Amino acid sequence: MKIIIAPDSFKESLSALEAADAIERGFKSVFPNADYRKMPMADGGEGTVQSLVDATNGWIKEQVVTGPLGEPVEAFFGMMGDGKTAVIEMAAASGLHLVPVERRNPLVTTTRGTGELMAAALDAGAEHLIIGIGGSATNDGGAGMIQALGGRLLDESGREIGFGGGSLSQLASIDISELDSRLENVKLEVACDVDNPLIGPKGASAVFGPQKGATDDMVEVLDQNLTHFADVAEKALGTACREREGAGAAGGLGWGLLAFFHADLKRGIDIVLEAVNFEDEVQDADLVIIGEGRIDSQTIYGKTPIGVAKAAKSYDVPVIGIAGSVSRDSDAVYQHGIDALFSIVPGAVPLEDAFAHAAEYMERTARDIAASIKLAKTMFLI
Repeated sequence: MKIIIAPDSFKESLSALEAADAIERGFKSVFPNADYRKMPMADGGEGTVQSLVDATNGWIKEQVVTGPLGEPVEAFFGMMGDGKTAVIEMAAASGLHLVPVERRNPLVTTTRGTGELMAAALDAGAEHLIIGIGGSATNDGGAGMIQALGGRLLDESGREIGFGGGSLSQLASIDISELDSRLENVKLEVACDVDNPLIGPKGASAVFGPQKGATDDMVEVLDQNLTHFADVAEKALGTACREREGAGAAGGLGWGLLAFFHADLKRGIDIVLEAVNFEDEVQDADLVIIGEGRIDSQTIYGKTPIGVAKAAKSYDVPVIGIAGSVSRDSDAVYQHGIDALFSIVPGAVPLEDAFAHAAEYMERTARDIAASIKLAKTMFLI
């Protein structure tokens, strides 16, 4: 019996690999000779680097880069087991969590650190970059990233413009003659699960600016500045992509990656499934086990468990879901590839207890699921 164990992380308690390990222990106590394939999952957001590194026996490299406020921060990127595929979470360098609430201001925050992580990954030998662009503190259209990679964004006097979305109004010309040439031969995939265009009422500034500290007046300025950036870039690059789905992601970083590097924007879970060769593994599997901290009616909207379940169902493989909590409205997932749901929490326990003993609860639940499968096999001669 071949069993694929492909959970997402359980926030504040278990990494995706720790969850997979606990599930494996529970199942092995009942089916010790089964063929287990652990494939830690993520959707391109927080935890993607760790999951892909764990799934492929890769490694993580720490790197000091320019933070969103222009100050040094300790960031990281992952290198998958092939030694050629680097995984970057832009939030590690340019994330909102790096900016104290009282200092949040997308007029000044920069994506420069994200560009520096990309350069460090190239220095490490990467030929394929996977970049998750969720959780940003920025609204600069990727300007800082472009500058870090050798592009020059110049004002009327030929000087480099400053950091942040507020400085884009000073942009007069773009010089890409010194842009890192290694990017011409690199496969660049961007995990992006939003469909917002760059500008306008559904664009980066209007939709995401306020959560980064933008007032109504700031939103108007930021939108105007991104429009100006796109105008200048289109003349310099001959590329028009401001209306593309995902261009407005991460304060316009999606647009910057599209316009300057012709990146391929995809759903995060699709990138992860492809990176770990999930399709090859699932074709002859007997069971897939997925999981995350909470499964509810919102799980069907592009979250990791559903992405995994749909991929498994394309080969008619049964899918069992394990969660920290299963809500009353979770029945919706049964129409999207998940066959059965189980909560690991043994009754009404304090949240602190649930977090502290998550691995134990996970293992016990997995053992009970496996025992039920074994019993069914015995009773019904499956």
